[in-house]
Amino acid sequence: MAAIAFLRHSTLADPDCLTDIETERPEPGPHDLRIEVHAISVNPLDTKVRAGLVAVPGGVRSLGWDAAGIVEAVGEAVTLFRPGQAVYYAGSFDRTGSNAQFHLVDERIVGHKPGTLSFADAAALPLTSLTAWQLLFDRLGVAPGKPADAGSLLVLGGAGGVGSMVIQLARRLTGLTVIATASRTESRDWCLALGAHHVIDHRQPLPVQIGALPVPPVTHVAALSHTAGHLHELTELIAPQGRLAIIDDHDTLNAAPFKAKSVSLHWEMVFTRPLYRTADMIAQHRILDEVAALVDAGVLRSTASRVLHPLDAARLIEAHRLVEGGGIAGKVVVARSVDDTAQSARDAGR
Repeated sequence: MAAIAFLRHSTLADPDCLTDIETERPEPGPHDLRIEVHAISVNPLDTKVRAGLVAVPGGVRSLGWDAAGIVEAVGEAVTLFRPGQAVYYAGSFDRTGSNAQFHLVDERIVGHKPGTLSFADAAALPLTSLTAWQLLFDRLGVAPGKPADAGSLLVLGGAGGVGSMVIQLARRLTGLTVIATASRTESRDWCLALGAHHVIDHRQPLPVQIGALPVPPVTHVAALSHTAGHLHELTELIAPQGRLAIIDDHDTLNAAPFKAKSVSLHWEMVFTRPLYRTADMIAQHRILDEVAALVDAGVLRSTASRVLHPLDAARLIEAHRLVEGGGIAGKVVVARSVDDTAQSARDAGR
């Protein structure tokens, strides 16, 4: 089968940073689905692993932690899916990735693809949807519903992939006033279109800008990017007994200044459940199915903003370059063919 290998500790200037290879089709384990991959999306994680900034096990030969495709075969213990069904998922950090013609993934972290989306649009959603959902509802403890005293949510880095989903979930499913940060006109417009009540500039003092808005106290903060550079401001603007959730990487992080306000600090790492095979691992299957239902009901939308094809090393290098360059709202997707950018006739029912 065709696959795209990556060279560890490589830059995009290296001729072998991403290469087309032929390898054997993988055999499913008991709980595995073998997916015929139709589209993938590229996350900052992909570029960091390729560059050697984030380590993965030696057996990981291909990158890719977002995919949409068709179930081609199932393991003997599989109960949630059958061959022919369309699915989407984010995979697991300790297994080889989805930059391949066929890919193995545990059924417990896979969802049924939204029927109203193409494979390309669906591939933009899994990792960011899971991260946003777990951050908002599991880590920050926000309850769905629209109470009058819900407070405000600050989304630091609102135009990125995760921020795009946090904004939608918070605006559509909770009563929080959503304040996103963005520094460019395009990013600001993107955040407002997704449902942010207000957008402020993270290059300017945050407490001053929030203080000028007619909003409830900032009771929740989703810190998605450059958290360390804003940490002092976050201690100032967050309400007493507020909640702060962080997803970006840090060698060290001084949380001591939050003690006076009894602020709780939460980490969100999307791969925790599959990495540690937690007892509630199947929660990711349920979250993805719920997200798909919300998409099909018109409550949520895909955040794909750039779609390339075909799915080969040349196009993947282009996608990595776009992601590394920054400044793109939403997600960069690579589809197997132009047909995968339209709703597929092969999209089987549930």
